[in-house]
Amino acid sequence: QVQLVESGGGLVQAGGSLRLSCAASGRTFSSYAMGWFRQTPGKEREFVAAISWSGTTRNYAESVKGRFTISRDNAKNTGFLQMNSLKPEATAVYYCAARNVVWAGKSPDDYNCWGPGTQVTVSS
Repeated sequence: QVQLVESGGGLVQAGGSLRLSCAASGRTFSSYAMGWFRQTPGKEREFVAAISWSGTTRNYAESVKGRFTISRDNAKNTGFLQMNSLKPEATAVYYCAARNVVWAGKSPDDYNCWGPGTQVTVSS
């Protein structure tokens, strides 16, 4: 299994931007599909974005389309989530996830490797 660690979270004002990173180690990251999810207390983990192992296919939650961009640099074993025009409702713990397949879906059950998460707080 690949090990994942997120970074880049923090406090930002509404309308601002953050770039999350997901550093992978232990296996060949380029053979893993990757996704980003977020979770707030008392709620289920929510799909944000997904990318295929090659980076050619991407999918986004409707709520973030046009504002968030998922990408990856397989040479550096790192995935990214660029978040622009942030809204207070984006406040959550953000998780990077991966699975050793070409493409994984929108459900947390589609992934079997998870990072510990990074907190994103958007103030109004």
